[in-house]
Amino acid sequence: MPGGDLARWNRVFNLAQRYSVSAELAGDILDAALAEGIEPELAFRLVRVESEFNPHATSSAGAIGLTQLMLPTARYFDSTVTRQQLYDRSINLHIGFRYLRSLIREYGDVQTALLVYNRGPQAVESSRDLGLDPSNGYERMVMRGYRGKGVVN
Repeated sequence: MPGGDLARWNRVFNLAQRYSVSAELAGDILDAALAEGIEPELAFRLVRVESEFNPHATSSAGAIGLTQLMLPTARYFDSTVTRQQLYDRSINLHIGFRYLRSLIREYGDVQTALLVYNRGPQAVESSRDLGLDPSNGYERMVMRGYRGKGVVN
């Protein structure tokens, strides 16, 4: 077993234990996060808060899967994706993390990116335009104890 495989296995095993998920799910989250340029620690935190690691999660607003994507948002990144495909964890993780990466790039910081991820750009901007704090506590839940910059590369 080459050193990289062993290092990956150790990382997957540790993440699976830490977040009480299967090694298969931990590996999928790790791989999708790295492929989309998101720090794995942030990726796991996002999935925990969004869906509690349930790939079949559906919110009352219609957000779907592990990263709780709305279909129009997902289609911005993959115009062919269907509602049913968003329950596929690989598709959902890749699109969700790609969306988060784009928000971090656009807004320049993880906190604002997370707020926009959760509330949508219009809600965050409207709050700011009214001189209000757009925070609803979501970003604090995701980031509690997190010190990273959100992205890799």
